[in-house]
Amino acid sequence: MNLLPIFARLRAASGRAIAATVLLCVVSLFTPTILPAQQSPADEQPAGAPAALTAALSAACRGNESEFANYLTASNAAAFHALPADQRSAFVKRFSLSDNPGRPLISADMQGHTVFRCITDQQTAEFRFGAAQTHENLSFIPVTVVNAQQTQFGLVRENGGWRLLSLGLVLLDIPQLSKEWAESDLSANEDAAIATIHSLADAIHTYHDAYGKLPLSLADLGPAPKGQISDEQASLIDAKLAAGSVGGYRFQYRVTGSAVVAPIASDAEGQAARSDPTAFELIATPESYGKSGRRSFLLDSEGRLHGADHDGAMAATDDPIVTETAQQ
Repeated sequence: MNLLPIFARLRAASGRAIAATVLLCVVSLFTPTILPAQQSPADEQPAGAPAALTAALSAACRGNESEFANYLTASNAAAFHALPADQRSAFVKRFSLSDNPGRPLISADMQGHTVFRCITDQQTAEFRFGAAQTHENLSFIPVTVVNAQQTQFGLVRENGGWRLLSLGLVLLDIPQLSKEWAESDLSANEDAAIATIHSLADAIHTYHDAYGKLPLSLADLGPAPKGQISDEQASLIDAKLAAGSVGGYRFQYRVTGSAVVAPIASDAEGQAARSDPTAFELIATPESYGKSGRRSFLLDSEGRLHGADHDGAMAATDDPIVTETAQQ
């Protein structure tokens, strides 16, 4: 999954939820830095609250949900365990800023503060701790995450250990945060589906320009062996999209009609008008309605994009037009 588009499109909420969304999701807005894995894990682990935060990040990095829950307050741990499996998985991925389970790497900077990295095959997310400010049962740790952007983790001492309490200045509210993140995922998936439809339309037009006809199916646009590009394998889209499914949406293509083309004027005598099959539609429907998306989309033969919530069924040409503003 790509984290930046997911959090760049968080839907607005009202009242307290707006502040909660902005402050709770600060850390999630940062794009992981791609760094070489040069250091080995430190032998000495940080003590106190920094140790607990490091352990929570390590568990999230590995995708170990039960261990991660050990570093939540009792009420938040119960709420976390009550989440559906896909939301628990998404939560720990966001917390570690990693798309897939990875390997935690712990070291220290020149001031002796913790530097935590979550290393996967695709990326490395880096967290640089500042000096913890601890007051009796509360501790606040400033953390720099990529490009000098900062947030602050709050921890509270509970049942003899340090537990995550807040991000920024707002208490962690796992049910509310998970709900907002789920809405964010839906919005991001819908935006990605819109972009994919337009990319598919461009590929189809390119195919028509190259071969003088429309493809019979999306498979005709798919990848070809090296040096074997043809009208059956045009290498205009990747294999997943050629199979009709990507990003939680299912894509369908159909030819809908032909445009009548007049004969060339200088050679018009004795020629009849011919049909040029250039009219087509593209349809996108969520694979898992309510989880991967709500709206269905249809790009009509005139290039207008329609979209509406059809409970997972196909969109229609009488659905509202999706404006350019809604696509961005």
